[in-house]
Amino acid sequence: MTDYKDISLSQEENLEEDFYESRELYEQWHFVADPGQTLLRIDKFLVAHIANVSRSRIQDAADSGMIIVNGNAVKSNYRVKPGDDIRVMVNYQPNDTEVIPENIPLDIVYEDCDLMVVNKPAGMVVHPGHGNFTGTLVNGLVWHFKDDPQFPSDDPRPGLVHRIDKDTSGLLVIAKNPEAKAFLGAQFFNKTTERCYHALVWGNFEENEGRVDIPIGRSKRDRLQMCVYPDGDEGSKHAVTNYRVLERFGYVTLVECRLETGRTHQIRVHMQHLGHPLFNDARYGGNEILKGTRFAKYKQFVENCFAVCPRQALHAKTLGFEHPRTHEKMFFTSETPNDFELLLQKWRNYTAARDLNNEE
Repeated sequence: MTDYKDISLSQEENLEEDFYESRELYEQWHFVADPGQTLLRIDKFLVAHIANVSRSRIQDAADSGMIIVNGNAVKSNYRVKPGDDIRVMVNYQPNDTEVIPENIPLDIVYEDCDLMVVNKPAGMVVHPGHGNFTGTLVNGLVWHFKDDPQFPSDDPRPGLVHRIDKDTSGLLVIAKNPEAKAFLGAQFFNKTTERCYHALVWGNFEENEGRVDIPIGRSKRDRLQMCVYPDGDEGSKHAVTNYRVLERFGYVTLVECRLETGRTHQIRVHMQHLGHPLFNDARYGGNEILKGTRFAKYKQFVENCFAVCPRQALHAKTLGFEHPRTHEKMFFTSETPNDFELLLQKWRNYTAARDLNNEE
């Protein structure tokens, strides 16, 4: 007799990681094949055991590495054997509530029949979760595509193949059909996308560029935080960030960060490890005055900067990927948002005035 169970796992919200790279997946269905099970393709096996699911959806799940047999991801042509332990994974908590369509304005950078690229503002949660069931990007997407029969609005994470944190602004690609989602998701999993972020961090770098190749895992002291594990650790994951200095302000530095992986809070954690927390990043200590003078005037200046950009100074600036239908290389760049640009201008003015006073 087939053993079936539906597991619901707890989920962190607003993670800055890609679904397919993180492998932080949730088990939705679990089967153990009967001792008398005959050899059968796994897509046929699952269609027979899961209600209201098409074979193409099962094949898409397999292509994205979501079907696990005996601990290993398998393709849709895998043949089920007696005793096989079969788990179907998803990137969301299986018992999430139904997504409510909301007429939320979207900053659409590009759109065709297969995908959309949006510029997410800071402060917007990407998908519904505990405490954030409305006002998210997904709520807006479900409304926007309400008349598109290809858009999988019944999926709790419709169209999403990667995500960025609530208080990080910038570019996201949205898949408009299951085929595009599987194709784009595979690119994030295989690390063939191009992603560049701009970050304002505390301190001045001695070097002009560098590479951080240090595993990241969840903190054992605070589950809302991630931390580096230089010697590796059970549960930590390979993480690589390449950085380059764009502009120096003495006490803070504007850097470009190019991701080779997409772990939770990767840039924030790697920069903190280097001694350069992101400016106004409350979770990792960047909302304190970490560099500069003790003068009251400087303290007031920094507090004004915090007020101008009341979130971590991180923006997903560019995004590149292969189009799922044409296989054309797509590349997009977004303008620095107003709060981030005003913050940079304040530091430019401060630095110019300081240098002028030094010269005098």
